Amino acid sequence: MAANERSGRGVEHLAAEMEGIERSVRSVLEGKPEVVRLLLVSLLAGGHVLLEDVPGVGKTLLAKAIGTAIDCSVSRVQFTPDLLPTDVTGVTVYHQDSGQFRFRPGAVFANIVLGDEINRAGPKTQSALLEAMEERQVTVDGVTHPLPDPFMVIATQNPVELEGTYPLPEAQRDRFLMRLSIGYPSADAELEVLEVHGTGDRLGAMQAVTDATTVSELRRVAEGVHAAPALRRYIVEVVRGTREHPAVELGASPRASLSLLRAARALAAITGRDFVIPDDVKQLAVPVLGHRLVLSPEAQMSESSSPAVVEEMLRTIPVPSPERSGQGRRRAAGAQG
Repeated sequence: MAANERSGRGVEHLAAEMEGIERSVRSVLEGKPEVVRLLLVSLLAGGHVLLEDVPGVGKTLLAKAIGTAIDCSVSRVQFTPDLLPTDVTGVTVYHQDSGQFRFRPGAVFANIVLGDEINRAGPKTQSALLEAMEERQVTVDGVTHPLPDPFMVIATQNPVELEGTYPLPEAQRDRFLMRLSIGYPSADAELEVLEVHGTGDRLGAMQAVTDATTVSELRRVAEGVHAAPALRRYIVEVVRGTREHPAVELGASPRASLSLLRAARALAAITGRDFVIPDDVKQLAVPVLGHRLVLSPEAQMSESSSPAVVEEMLRTIPVPSPERSGQGRRRAAGAQG
């Protein structure tokens, strides 16, 4: 069997599995299919998500629904000013009966970790997540403890109520693959919320459609999705454009380029393609890059926004042709198969 045929069948299986997960999660969170899709893209790309929105729009429900759909462990951390780093990562405890020190895992030892109102914790506690999010491990008292696979942090913060909060530093924001906003539902969707959740516990009735082991295998399939050299150069040009924009004081890092490529591969795979197209990059550029930019004081005073800068980059940077972005070759290969 040819390599491209194996890849195509792997992506077909991935798309079918992810469609089942998406359908299950959307049965709980009504009216926000694009948010569910992007969150699943982050899960498949091995990234973390920052949900920035007002209370009561379903952020916690969304995280729990994903954990239930893939039958994995979910933990919730309520970030407060008095939360200690050891509450997140864990602590070594002395057991008097055995005379030994044993590690007691913290809340971060779960497949899906919901960090509620992360900007209410102090910088020291926020930084406790850095190693976990980047390295997928926690080091306590010189001993390294690996985190479960898959591992995903879904952190929330309220952009309106800023009293008593600690803004996330750039290094912390850069660890999040995407920043998403759920927003208020439409009138019809809100009526459906009353109909569905007003008469019972839809989340409690959810059934798992896959498991954590399968999700880890699907991630490896997504990593093999083809991204042509011209497509990768297009990603680099978009990211570099944010560093050279006059309204930007600090542009997106090389980590942002890698994140955008991983997310584009995941989106292509979920769509059922074994190759990335420019539209994948354009759809993901704002949620992947927007939160990584620091605007100049002049741009902030003029009420410019990071998403607007990214959208300007997408309008001004030439898009590679279908032939150069690899679409023609992959289609020809599929026809021969």
